Amino acid sequence: MMSRVSSSLTALRGPALAVFGLMALALPASAQDAAPAAAPAAAPAAAPVDPTTVLATVNGQPITEADLTLAGDDFAEELAKVAPEQRRKAILDVLIDLRLMATAAEKDGLDKSEEFQRRLALLRARALRNEFFRAKVDLGVTDEAVQKRYETEVAKIVPAEEVHAEHILVETEDEAKAIIKDLDKGGDFAKLAAEKSKDPGSAKMGGDLGFFTKGKMIKEFEDAAFALEPGKYTEKPVKTQYGFHVIKSVEKRKQPLPTFDQVKDQVRQLVLRDTFVETVEGLRKESKVEIVDPVLKAAPSQPAQ
Repeated sequence: MMSRVSSSLTALRGPALAVFGLMALALPASAQDAAPAAAPAAAPAAAPVDPTTVLATVNGQPITEADLTLAGDDFAEELAKVAPEQRRKAILDVLIDLRLMATAAEKDGLDKSEEFQRRLALLRARALRNEFFRAKVDLGVTDEAVQKRYETEVAKIVPAEEVHAEHILVETEDEAKAIIKDLDKGGDFAKLAAEKSKDPGSAKMGGDLGFFTKGKMIKEFEDAAFALEPGKYTEKPVKTQYGFHVIKSVEKRKQPLPTFDQVKDQVRQLVLRDTFVETVEGLRKESKVEIVDPVLKAAPSQPAQ
């Protein structure tokens, strides 16, 4: 009832390739396969890998470590479902199948069709766009730029006042008045809350509600809590739709601002977004873009993504 309310750009991936082999490896072939295996002994540190190392050939054409790495990045989501010790072989199998199918498609002349050429041009443009984003946008966003943006954003924030309060909720005004009398005689607020409060969430914590800002609680409750000086409790019961409250103010403060480490990932996304939009707008200004279709020309442009 009195609970508080707590307070991206990514480069486009190319279309998925054939992943049936990966998905099959993600599932155990039998109950025996599904049984947990003994933990393997710790392996020695792997030696640096030469990206030009040939792992397999298909009709004389090599598949290298670099090819495996590139495919592994593209299949990252699918590979997460495959056992770690099976991933390299799974990727190699998929690459072999891809090469075989691509060769067969070329023999059948499928690469000569207009539709394929349009699709190939689109895939090439997307791949180049991703590389442009990586090289010109992502790598261009420095830690210093992110820190500076954080400082700029934090400077705009006006910290809200918040209060740390405790309360005791009862059904009748007479019960609340009796509790206030006990407090006037030196009664322990937390003990009385644990014994008498009808709020199950806070009673077991001695009535503690933690910190909250304005707008998070019922108005009658909130007004009374913020009007109290720290260490004081309400001299009269506070009525709300839930019953009658005795409220104690523990502490008041300005809401702490988020630290850089807490929000640096979000701030980096802001910088990436702005840098990306600025870069695309610059490219549009430097180029001649003409929309011929009258309907599309009249339609509003969508933000760069």
